[in-house]
Amino acid sequence: QVQLVESGGGLVQPGGSLRLSCAASGRTSSIAAMGWFRQGPGEQREFVASISASTYYADSVKGRFTISRDNAKTTVYLQMNSLKTEDTAVYYCKATRSSNSYYYTRRSGMDYWGKGTLVTVSS
Repeated sequence: QVQLVESGGGLVQPGGSLRLSCAASGRTSSIAAMGWFRQGPGEQREFVASISASTYYADSVKGRFTISRDNAKTTVYLQMNSLKTEDTAVYYCKATRSSNSYYYTRRSGMDYWGKGTLVTVSS
């Protein structure tokens, strides 16, 4: 099993920045990729960014968000710049055991999820 703990959410004004972190523990050697999804009010959970040997981004965040990880590959970060009100959501960290990159931007049956951290973009 893998446990994921997110941190770094909060309230920020439009145009501002936040940095989210996700720390993995447990059987981290089984992780093939880690990433972030988000779920806004009344919306479905959607892909934001993921990282393995490559990085992947949703079109809506390209150029504004940057995903990275530490050398141990057990902590992943999401630097969010130029935040917009539509970025308001609960952000969930995901780790997948799947080595199929198709699932790096989608859910699979081999995923672990954190409990989420709320990001609110508002003036």
